[in-house]
Amino acid sequence: MKGVLFMLKTDELQAALPQVSMPLPGPNAKKVLAKRAKNVPAAVLCSYPVVISRGSGAMIEDVDGNRFLDWVAGVGVMNVGYSQPRVIEAVKQQAERFFHGMINITTHANYVDLAAQINKLAPVNAEDKKTMFVNSGAEAIENAVKIAKSVTGRADVIVFSGAFHGRTALTSTMTAKKTYSYGIEPAMGGIHRAEFPNLYRAPHGYSREESIQYYLDKLQYVFEQAVPAKQVAAIVIEPIQGEGGFIPAPFEYVAALRKICDENGIMLVADEVQSGFARSGKLFVSNYWKENGFAPDIIAMAKSIGAGLPLAAVTAGSQIMDKIQSGIVGSTFGGNALACAAGLQVLDIIKEQQLTERAKQIGQMAFDGFTDMQSRYAEIGDVRGIGSMIGVEFVKNRATKEPYPELVAKIIKHAVSHGLIIENAGVHDNVIRFLSPLVATKEQIQAGLAIYETAIKESLTELAK
Repeated sequence: MKGVLFMLKTDELQAALPQVSMPLPGPNAKKVLAKRAKNVPAAVLCSYPVVISRGSGAMIEDVDGNRFLDWVAGVGVMNVGYSQPRVIEAVKQQAERFFHGMINITTHANYVDLAAQINKLAPVNAEDKKTMFVNSGAEAIENAVKIAKSVTGRADVIVFSGAFHGRTALTSTMTAKKTYSYGIEPAMGGIHRAEFPNLYRAPHGYSREESIQYYLDKLQYVFEQAVPAKQVAAIVIEPIQGEGGFIPAPFEYVAALRKICDENGIMLVADEVQSGFARSGKLFVSNYWKENGFAPDIIAMAKSIGAGLPLAAVTAGSQIMDKIQSGIVGSTFGGNALACAAGLQVLDIIKEQQLTERAKQIGQMAFDGFTDMQSRYAEIGDVRGIGSMIGVEFVKNRATKEPYPELVAKIIKHAVSHGLIIENAGVHDNVIRFLSPLVATKEQIQAGLAIYETAIKESLTELAK
């Protein structure tokens, strides 16, 4: 099993290493970016000087021939890698038959087959399960909340500090960082926020046990001061916070959440939009939860489910799904035939290429590299994650843990100039995320780590001037 990481057949680009031969953006990219600036709203942010031409595996090539190792992967979308031949062929075959058949009007086999496969695999708190499809992570969360409200007859939802659940009217209210909703208030009602159990930033001197109890006490305060537990339909939590800083929810805390939900008739909803589909070393982080006796009631999933095609899903036990008020869920394009054809291949690829095991191996390589850098750079305050979803938090001072977003911004800029695409995260934008496609080679991970360290050195030198 240890050799699996390095046995995949690769094409020329998929096996390549990063190579940037000119200042970015190159001449062809400049033309496209100028056209973008004229025609696309600036609020659709992008600071990367890269215009993609093609992709394969963990690599992309821009319109000027520069090659980049992509450790963002469409923000967790390309777990199985770019240009998987089986996905391409399945989509081509489906496209020759028909593109679309709305599930409310005509049933198509891809929708039903993919739902059946996910029902076998999704680790929710039930044996018999049902799945519905929508188009995006935000839609999956919206529908998970609607389902919980419909079934419980309750109106309120608890979310967490640092959470990111989307940019729709509801999910931007659920999202903690107000950059995503500034100027479009008032927010939707019935959303209450507890403090996420961030062990790195727990009160100074607390043990792990004391820290977890501290955060549970914060949740109890929400019940006492904001909304009674008997009025709450769902508690929605990311097993590993994404935009919040790649912070894993401690299993002990989730176990306590499960108990609180059971005692009060609350549904526990896992937002696995970014953490799902082999990223954690299992198909879902919720697999770890279920193995330890605290599976969620509902899982919302998206991103890597469709290998780059718009697809998302909500899975829950049949006893939940069969109680939904008729008419409140559905989607014109949800479960599109092309996307479901891709989704079926994604599940097969994860199994056949053993991508859960690869996620552990790639994640361990990256984690070891980051902790080695941590031993040499005082600005790295914390390295954390599960499987191949890892966050590196940068601070100005390890004792005070003051965030260092200026350094992170420079590291990202220097890294892309050398051929490594990385992205920030965290409430203070002081975390760099590791989200490499799970088909990256050993040589690519090593090359990425070398570029990463070079970017740290160059950025610290620049800031010292």
